[in-house]
Amino acid sequence: MGLDDDIAFFEQVPILAALDREALRILAIGAETKQLQSGAVLFYAGELADGGYIVQEGSLRLDPGTFTDGHEVIAGPGTLVGELALLTDMVCQATAIAKGPTTVIRVSRNLFRKMLEGYPAAAVTLRDIMSKRLEGWQRELAGVKTAMEKGGK
Repeated sequence: MGLDDDIAFFEQVPILAALDREALRILAIGAETKQLQSGAVLFYAGELADGGYIVQEGSLRLDPGTFTDGHEVIAGPGTLVGELALLTDMVCQATAIAKGPTTVIRVSRNLFRKMLEGYPAAAVTLRDIMSKRLEGWQRELAGVKTAMEKGGK
């Protein structure tokens, strides 16, 4: 794939779709493509994460780790795995295993932060998206708290 193809692919990834084409160009230039054979482990639960992976082709099985709720998840094309690791120190929440031949694009935290420094509008856009997500999670947690309080009476 060429640079324009990589940028077009990034535009299909939900969180990255909010970024402008020039910011995506920086990510596409600096990102690394990795080929995995069926059964290959991309990362293990409990490891420190220093970036995120976008599934380009194939799929990853995310097996529950110490920090997950016990359910495996399948990540297919266009899925960004390790989104928060693009911004902050994180521990991998699951073990990622290729379900078949799989291609992933790795975006390091360092690259992502440099892109944000060079494109402050992208940083504002991402902050707004994440803020809305946090507000939604906060409402969901408040609903769970209310339901638990009612169930406990």
